[in-house]
Amino acid sequence: MDKIEEINKRNARVEADKAWETSCTRRAFIAVVTYLVVGFYLSSLNIENPWLNAFVPPVAYVLSTLSLGFAKKVWMEKIYKR
Repeated sequence: MDKIEEINKRNARVEADKAWETSCTRRAFIAVVTYLVVGFYLSSLNIENPWLNAFVPPVAYVLSTLSLGFAKKVWMEKIYKR
């Protein structure tokens, strides 16, 4: 395999990883798994309305990821400055 082909394969992998990191699918998957884990945990503790209360962490996660674009922009302008 020549060097150019190796570089192209590596670039494709990096692009796929970046696409996954910023995808809505990844965010939704993490939110659903978080909801299920917290729901089962709260159920095991016999907390009142465990599945309703389990909504708080995934909603907080999704809201925090939505604000990352703004935070990144401010960080790049104010702190990174390269």
